[in-house]
Amino acid sequence: MKAFAETVTAKLGIKLSRGHLSALESYQNELLDWNQRHSLTAIREVEGVQIKHFLDSLTVLLAWQRQLPPESMIDVGTGAGFPGLVLKLIWPTTRLTLVESVHKKADFCRHMVDHLGLEGVLVLAERAEVVGQEPTHRQAYDLAVARAVARMPILMEYLLPLVHRNGIVMAMKGETAPGETQDAASAIKLLGGKLHKLVHVELPGVVEERFIVVVNKIAQTPEEYPRRTGLPAKNPIE
Repeated sequence: MKAFAETVTAKLGIKLSRGHLSALESYQNELLDWNQRHSLTAIREVEGVQIKHFLDSLTVLLAWQRQLPPESMIDVGTGAGFPGLVLKLIWPTTRLTLVESVHKKADFCRHMVDHLGLEGVLVLAERAEVVGQEPTHRQAYDLAVARAVARMPILMEYLLPLVHRNGIVMAMKGETAPGETQDAASAIKLLGGKLHKLVHVELPGVVEERFIVVVNKIAQTPEEYPRRTGLPAKNPIE
């Protein structure tokens, strides 16, 4: 993990502790082991896990420019725990909710929470549309994140209902981010958000451009959003 730690310092300007590296190595080994039986992610080699999962997850730190970590964070469509669980290792006091509708992936996330001894983590095997209408989670979080889950107009309907006014939404996207963000302008406004910035991200050995789209929550989301399961994807806000 030494080379990975040096890469993190070079790219993000942060120094990972021995505890961080030990936890990430354990995470890596468990992911590779489970992947052989359950096909959790398409990435099956050590370097890919470290760069395309771990480092990519940590790039959220470039976009989070507040002095203190968020008190609460929700990661929608987390898959095998990215970026949420990786960020939890850096922000141990942050209350984290992971949303993953695929049960085998949610089961792996629960396993990693136990394996790493993490506290203050809730794993929900639910759809984002359902969680966004639950009083416990609706407009309850400082930060909502998602990585490669859906196109921006759809993703905004998943994420913006989950953060309170003055909260932040971060969508981790590929090279189509600028165009998708423009397409999502109406959805962002309707759902109570305001585009703040696009943060350009470069990963070693990854040719495709990456961006983090940062949206500030400036007003309450209308009660009817998110709509019922499947409707945001079938009929995105225009």
